[in-house]
Amino acid sequence: MPYLLDADKMYDLIIRNCHVLTPTANVRRNCDIVINAGKIADIQPTGQTSPTQARELVVANEQLAMPGLINTHAHVPMVIFRGLAEDVSLERWFNEFMWPLESNLVEEDVYWGMLLGLVEMIEGGVTTVADHYFFMDKAAQAVQEAGTRAALGWAVFGNQGYDALAKTAAFVERWQGQAEGRLTTWMAPHAPYTCDDDFLRAAVAHARRLNVGIHIHAAEEMGQTQTSLAKRGLTPIQVLEQTGVFEVPVIIAHGCGLLPEDITLLQRGGYRVGVAHAPKTYLKLGMGLTPILALRQAGIPVGLATDGAVSNNTLDVWESLRLMAMLQKHEARNPEVMTISQSLHIATQGSAAVLGLADRLGQLAPGYLADLILVDLQGAHHQPLHSVTASLVYNARASDVQTVIVNGRVIMRNRQLLTLDKAEIIRQVSRGMTRLAQRVPEKRIQVYNP
Repeated sequence: MPYLLDADKMYDLIIRNCHVLTPTANVRRNCDIVINAGKIADIQPTGQTSPTQARELVVANEQLAMPGLINTHAHVPMVIFRGLAEDVSLERWFNEFMWPLESNLVEEDVYWGMLLGLVEMIEGGVTTVADHYFFMDKAAQAVQEAGTRAALGWAVFGNQGYDALAKTAAFVERWQGQAEGRLTTWMAPHAPYTCDDDFLRAAVAHARRLNVGIHIHAAEEMGQTQTSLAKRGLTPIQVLEQTGVFEVPVIIAHGCGLLPEDITLLQRGGYRVGVAHAPKTYLKLGMGLTPILALRQAGIPVGLATDGAVSNNTLDVWESLRLMAMLQKHEARNPEVMTISQSLHIATQGSAAVLGLADRLGQLAPGYLADLILVDLQGAHHQPLHSVTASLVYNARASDVQTVIVNGRVIMRNRQLLTLDKAEIIRQVSRGMTRLAQRVPEKRIQVYNP
């Protein structure tokens, strides 16, 4: 419920004279957004509150306020390997490039890589990320310092053993709800083809004990599904069901190999499952596409994702939004599917639902967390501005984002980062480039053999 605004009361932050993207993908013009205690208190016509009532004032000058973007599946610290695995097949990408490169990782690499990725995402309007990587205490520390929101899982392979799984569960317990509530944590077994059934069951047991969900890669591309069917007579999704994974909330990364019967299984089971869609990765690695239209028809949330910067090259969710919309039209051979309003719903409320945060994030409304961005639509690439929403889906660039607010705190104002030192972060990452680029296939941390 909105606060009863008192003419004599002070509020933490007022955003003055912005246009507001509504939950129904319309635009409400010339508004003030009143923020208190990290939440949106009210949205009202400009001028109903006085600037003197704000402890902090942001003058928007008719920029568009919209929910902060949510990256529903990434490996953010992978930015340190950006550009080192190009023009190779999925199998070679894993076995000859990514997993050998990751054998070079030490904890500090994850810290600085996470900070660099957070800089890129903040500058592109991403306020929340669901990240799936290693040495996640360092990633959590980086998020805490950046002031963003994150759902973090410490990735673990079955061959690392149950002690490693317990270590990731200890991370979950240690960081859940930390950083003023901006951090949530997930169990993160890598995938059904790298974790055997008993290992998955053990991950579920930890998740149930800790009352958290599981973030996992599954049915990433159709070859994995076909191999699983040939070996076991089960799809990867059926494996997850049989091992009890769907007893807890689940983020499925990719799902390009989902079959119609998998979608039916998820729908009939009434499971708390969301699917993260990272179309640029799929195009680069020739993986196919997530069946978004079928998932949405079945009532299964879909969210936007970038995956890691070694398969995407950027952490730009605007790219993911634009590619998703156009590729779904292309696949259906029907330009009337994946409309602008549907695309924006996936980018906002759908992505929040994938993370289990639809009641707190993904729309600008009283009572919701004050995670929002101001987007400048005055650039030549937006003009003439006949349709704000069309411009958001098809024209917007990361550099159009001017101001970023998380939990009611301004962390970027007029393109100036307020919590992170970009130059120092880049300097620290650059120091390790030669060491990190060493690639010895025999040292790979895992083997891709689905």
